[in-house]
Amino acid sequence: MSDIERVGLGYDLHRTDPNRPLILGGVRIESEVGLAGHSDADAVIHAVMDALLGAAGLPDIGELFPDTDPRFEDADSRGLLREVLARLRQHGWEPVNVDVTICAERPRLSPHKPAMAESLAHLLGVERHAVSVKAKTNEGLDAVGRGEAIACYAVAGLCRIA
Repeated sequence: MSDIERVGLGYDLHRTDPNRPLILGGVRIESEVGLAGHSDADAVIHAVMDALLGAAGLPDIGELFPDTDPRFEDADSRGLLREVLARLRQHGWEPVNVDVTICAERPRLSPHKPAMAESLAHLLGVERHAVSVKAKTNEGLDAVGRGEAIACYAVAGLCRIA
């Protein structure tokens, strides 16, 4: 593993929507609610992309993939992440690790953490041990705690391409 030269923080939040599938970290999760959004609303991948872009000093996903652009309607966030990774490599960076915390009252995400971590490791081209996925509740507080939204925080480390 290369030494981390830059660190970035990403955050995303989406309202729940009973008419959409729940996709987190590139994994479809059985749930009574999904997430509302212009793309597939994968809050995990969105937070990871912003963490990677922030670490590299590049524009955030709102600038790169605006929700006013019809090209990104219902977009698969895994494809958007691939575009972000290509952009990083063009600027001489590659991911070293990511650490993700998902805040959701329901569904219970613990059983899905390994699949999300595996998916992210594959997408990022890093070893599985370089990806951490944690799930927390908000103990009934605020929109997340009431089940009205799911939020995600991500921290990513980058190194220079050798």
